[in-house]
Amino acid sequence: MHEAIDDLVRRATGATALREAGVLQQLWSGYGNIVRYRLEGAETPSVIVKHVAFAGQSDHPRGWNTDIGHQRKLRSYEVEAAWYRDWAARCGEFCRVPHCLAIETSGDELYLVLEDLDASGWSGRRRSVTRRELHACLHWLAAFHANFLGQQPQGLWETGTYWHLATRPDELEALDDGRLRDAAGIIDRLLSSSPYQTLVHGDAKVANFCFREDGGASVAAVDFQYVGGGCGMKDVAYFLGSVLRDDECEAHSAELLDTYFGFLRHALSATLSRAELDRLEGDWRRLYPVAWTDFHRFLKGWNPGHWKLNSYSERLAREVVADIAQGRLGLDAASTGAS
Repeated sequence: MHEAIDDLVRRATGATALREAGVLQQLWSGYGNIVRYRLEGAETPSVIVKHVAFAGQSDHPRGWNTDIGHQRKLRSYEVEAAWYRDWAARCGEFCRVPHCLAIETSGDELYLVLEDLDASGWSGRRRSVTRRELHACLHWLAAFHANFLGQQPQGLWETGTYWHLATRPDELEALDDGRLRDAAGIIDRLLSSSPYQTLVHGDAKVANFCFREDGGASVAAVDFQYVGGGCGMKDVAYFLGSVLRDDECEAHSAELLDTYFGFLRHALSATLSRAELDRLEGDWRRLYPVAWTDFHRFLKGWNPGHWKLNSYSERLAREVVADIAQGRLGLDAASTGAS
């Protein structure tokens, strides 16, 4: 393995020598690792190598050891390779992602040689964020969604996000909330029937954003295993849930949605009319609580004791389920809301 990486990195960068500088992360459930390599004789001082061992499944941290989960993981790494091969270069400065230097598959091994964002200025990682940093992440999401609005996710997940209903039958079966379980299919169809489909990152938590330590306002994003088609609200709801506590969700969600849509409208102002922007924003605002409930559905089946299952999340989910049951939120409304 080390010889294969050595040869690949040398060919990709022109380095005369390289040395391992530390394992950054072990991949979930034992599928490989992410390692930084220091280079000599290359234009860049370091690169990141993501090594995936397709046959390397071990114990899942929460016991979800099923063939469905294994196949989902395998597909996720194939999607990430397709993302870096065919899509990542389309991202501009406002939705910065790592440059891909090389992709190679050898038997059951996949190697991605990626730009080291630390060396490029995005060395900051956060568990919590300042208001400015939170806005920078929303700006990235808005730019990403605007950039890929209307694109067909060829080679990616047809429906992005790691919690998508069709890929999580075990978690749905484990869900001890009959009304939410019964509404799950409609919730999924409401999101997929939005006429404003884009690409979603699919795992847009704060841990997957890289921040500038020089005080710059821009961020970069990593981890594209679950990128695919979808409504942009999936990313926004999931991201806000990763950085806000229960009381903060109640107090600031409306303001932060306004901020996101301000960024989105600016990014699309040259391509969509004001009327079309109004329709897009109206449609996605209506789907924000639906997107939140979609993740809530997954989490409640996967880990009922998770900290994100707070009173704000429960209230939004109950309201969405009630609106569906009483006909206030349905597929007819989804099909006409942007007409």
